[in-house]
Amino acid sequence: MAAMGALGAMAAMGALPAGAAVLPPLPTLGVPGVPELKPLTRYDAMRLGPGWSHSCHAMLYAPNPGMLFGRIPLRYAVLMQMRFDGLLGFPGGFVDRRYWSLEDGLNRVLGLGLGCVRLTEADYLCSHLTEGPHRVVAHFYARQLTLEELHTIEISAVHSRDHGLEVMGMVRVPLYTQKDRMGGLPNFLANSFVGTAKFQLLFALKILNMVPEEKLAEAVAATQKLKKPPIDHAAGAMGNLGTKSANELMAQAKTGSELDQAENQAVVQAMAESAEQVLVGLESQAVAEQLVAVPVAEALEQAVALGAEAVMQQPVAEAME
Repeated sequence: MAAMGALGAMAAMGALPAGAAVLPPLPTLGVPGVPELKPLTRYDAMRLGPGWSHSCHAMLYAPNPGMLFGRIPLRYAVLMQMRFDGLLGFPGGFVDRRYWSLEDGLNRVLGLGLGCVRLTEADYLCSHLTEGPHRVVAHFYARQLTLEELHTIEISAVHSRDHGLEVMGMVRVPLYTQKDRMGGLPNFLANSFVGTAKFQLLFALKILNMVPEEKLAEAVAATQKLKKPPIDHAAGAMGNLGTKSANELMAQAKTGSELDQAENQAVVQAMAESAEQVLVGLESQAVAEQLVAVPVAEALEQAVALGAEAVMQQPVAEAME
């Protein structure tokens, strides 16, 4: 990190050493499942035109000899913030290059959110071009402190101007993974992060050798598995429904609760009564038609002998009743 800071200092003065024409490739994250951002040197970042915006954020951390539950080493305490929008991020913000240097602008923002820390060019770690429609280059700084100094900053942050407004509070990043392979860092990475914060966290943990690269890859992979089960479970359920036979579905219906069985019996009984009523209605209608048909036939026979007047007085009147 000191070498990177020295290179940044020379680049800031507008000149690189003669032997710096061929520099080693810039480090990348290289963690599966995390999109890479394009790295660039501080020197190249400073040469970007006025159409680019510059954001500066800082990771403050300290070695932590503590043990969780007396058996899980904490290793480091790393500070992040819960922002006003519910996203996790690092202290910092945008810097107007017309009026401020990167470090002056960063310290100005840190003073509002933390209150008692100042970073220098020696703390510079990396720069990356962000994805998306906005042309932003994200600069990242890292400062190692003692655990006591870090705790002092946590206390000071509660009394800063932005506390409770733009900053909801400071949080420490758990760098361990519990036996269930989810507790600790994997669950933390499943949260929502602002902008490049998640990438910068993983990048710093790798570059500063705070967490082995394979452990980072395992944590990210566990986070991705955590997001898949609801989708896979729903797809499996649909597939099972498509392959089950009618006998299996009936067997499941029989194993339902007593309440469901009672409701089913009530529905079946109601349907039976309804069907019976329909049959009774049909029989009644048939009988009525027969009763009407008989007097009418007799009336026709009598009409021949007695005449139309007798028919209107006796048989037809009975049929109408």
